[in-house]
Amino acid sequence: MNNFKKIGLSALAGSLVATSAFAGEVSVSGGASLNVEHTSGGAGYSGKTFSMGNQLTFTGGGELDNGLNVSISFVLDQNDDATSAYTTKSDNAGTPFDSHSVTISSDTLGTLVFSGEGGNSAQTAVDTTAAGDIWDNFDISGTIKPGASATSDNSFLYTLPAIMDGVAIQASYVPTGTGTKSATAWNVTYTGIEGLTAQFANGEGSSPALDIDVTTYKFNYAYGPVTIGYSNTDYDHATATEDQEISSWKVSYTVSDELSVTYGTETVEDDGTAMIEDFETASLSASYTAGGMTISAAMQTADNMDGTTTATQDRERWALSASFAF
Repeated sequence: MNNFKKIGLSALAGSLVATSAFAGEVSVSGGASLNVEHTSGGAGYSGKTFSMGNQLTFTGGGELDNGLNVSISFVLDQNDDATSAYTTKSDNAGTPFDSHSVTISSDTLGTLVFSGEGGNSAQTAVDTTAAGDIWDNFDISGTIKPGASATSDNSFLYTLPAIMDGVAIQASYVPTGTGTKSATAWNVTYTGIEGLTAQFANGEGSSPALDIDVTTYKFNYAYGPVTIGYSNTDYDHATATEDQEISSWKVSYTVSDELSVTYGTETVEDDGTAMIEDFETASLSASYTAGGMTISAAMQTADNMDGTTTATQDRERWALSASFAF
């Protein structure tokens, strides 16, 4: 009986040693910020406001014996899931739990990311405007629709292995609920010319049972200290009055390794029956980075927010932020 016990314990010890050989590492990174902003006039704006940002990202993973790399990421970000007009993530509203995902990759098979929350489709991964979504600071009613899918929970994003120098391809699948069509998307990124990044993306979904097709193309070209960017996202809805188009451009100048200045604009064309003017935004911003700290400032304007020339639909905003990475 004692001999059997010894054999069993030796086998168990061996299995534990073999398992520990595949164990990965867990790391934690974080960020914090102090912010103040002021938006002039109009309902829904409370004047000068102070806020803070806080986020911890836990990342762990390692290489398996079969050559696959597996990692998990989990973000703690207090109250990030509060509801808004465009996103309806109310399940975890007020909790510290945020984006989480599992990534499986290899050089020959590419990279597959499954996001339980906070992922991107292949189209929404590139649909940030050239000027950085200035509209999002003014669109408190949630009327701007940048992507084919309003949710990125339980989504798959696959990056193909390299097929040629300077070309990267992604595809995504986002299953949706009863009565809506699952969202699919793809994108292509080209970096084969020095200083140039060109991207094209297309996504399809439903809202609900009405087909949506969203196309995004954008480019950035850097020459010395100057970077020029342009983007366009076309939101094509089965209901013609729901169609939108967002075009944007920017010019950035890198003064030094620490200091940069950017000017950009955005124009939202809305086919709604009451819209007679384009919603236009502009931003002048600067950022200074040193030793893990970034100080940024922005002056922004918005005209014709509701698609009319009513003076009360024009806004001015300024913002200051100090952010820290650790």
